[in-house]
Amino acid sequence: MTIALPQKFLEDMKEILKDEYDDFIKSYEEPKTTGLRVNTLKISKEELLNLNLFNLTQIPWANEGFYYDETIDRPGKNPLHEAGAYYLQEPSAMSVVPKVDVQEGDKVLDMCAAPGGKSTYILSKLNDTGLLVSNEINPIRIKALGENLERFGAKNCIITNTDSNNLRKVFTGYFDKVVIDAPCSGQGMFRKDEVAIKDWSYAKVLECQSIQREIIRDGYEMLKNGGILVYSTCTFAKEENETIINEFIEEFENAKLIGMDRVWPHKVKGEGHFVAKIQKLENEDCNTKELKTKRLDKEIKDYKDFEKKFLNVNIGNKFDLRGENLYLIPEESPDTKKLKVLRYGLHLGVLKKNRFEPSHALSHYLKLEDVKNVEEFKVDDNQILDYLRGNTINTGKSRGWVLVSVEGVPIGWGKESNGVLKNHYPKGLRINY
Repeated sequence: MTIALPQKFLEDMKEILKDEYDDFIKSYEEPKTTGLRVNTLKISKEELLNLNLFNLTQIPWANEGFYYDETIDRPGKNPLHEAGAYYLQEPSAMSVVPKVDVQEGDKVLDMCAAPGGKSTYILSKLNDTGLLVSNEINPIRIKALGENLERFGAKNCIITNTDSNNLRKVFTGYFDKVVIDAPCSGQGMFRKDEVAIKDWSYAKVLECQSIQREIIRDGYEMLKNGGILVYSTCTFAKEENETIINEFIEEFENAKLIGMDRVWPHKVKGEGHFVAKIQKLENEDCNTKELKTKRLDKEIKDYKDFEKKFLNVNIGNKFDLRGENLYLIPEESPDTKKLKVLRYGLHLGVLKKNRFEPSHALSHYLKLEDVKNVEEFKVDDNQILDYLRGNTINTGKSRGWVLVSVEGVPIGWGKESNGVLKNHYPKGLRINY
């Protein structure tokens, strides 16, 4: 594969890499790397490997990550992908979240979150505890973020659509961990995406640098004392990496640089990436207020009836009703009134006249043992493809709401009556293959 790389980029790389420059250039003749990351909230590594679906090999820096060969395999077309059993992610990008050292119970901010690779990884580390605020400033890209988090089974997650300045005003001194996958000039994606080459210029490097200077400072102010900030980019430019970090450390004397690392495509099997880890040593007082929710006993009666009839668990009691939409909000719920919020927690469903209709998000959150009625399919069963296409399925049963699953991983709802399972898989997600 021959790629015409920008001259200014080549000159900069020669200055940085020196004797390694030729090896770096040869790496562009190699195919791009592809990977997937297991959603351990839904399926274990061993369970996925035992299905022998793809020729998976371990990614060294991500315990949950695996390489696959996209010339042979198509995991994005597999029902297990629709079920959220794994997430497709470039292997080098998986190097960021392990450095965050997310602990159960942490309050974490993913500041530039779309399309959701790092947010979904953080959620698997939180394991249904703590809180993730997943923010994206771009109103178009945030749609993909919402869909990916829903598929992953997100419960303790709030999705916001704002800039770092507005976030800082609400969340000063609030988070245990802040992740900034900063907007960058994208040099690390040149081998993967030729459009990134066409869009690149040195002016773009400087434009991104200006944005990065602002968001890393806002992110730092949102940390608690002792909190960790992880800054990453998918570019090689020093201006967007070491320069940003070194300037920041000089400005904030109580910020401790733990380390900076680069992923080079001529050294590992992955695209270009940069990661820096910083700890906040100074004290900050949290100025956020806990969100007080109204009692909704009367309004949620229909949901409670659904829960009693079709579920085996009480998944929580902290609710918020937005119009007809009922949410289960995280126990750690900050005041988000001043922010544009896409999602307030786990969307349970819609309260319609005298009945409750469960959401697709709820189906992805629940485990099989949480639900009384389950219709199980194998991954190679044609009926699961029929379901994903939106077709009805003859079951011979009449159980009401049924959770449909593939290889033990929930994928969506159906409503069963007179021996027929009426499809409730969202129309916008239905497949045509």
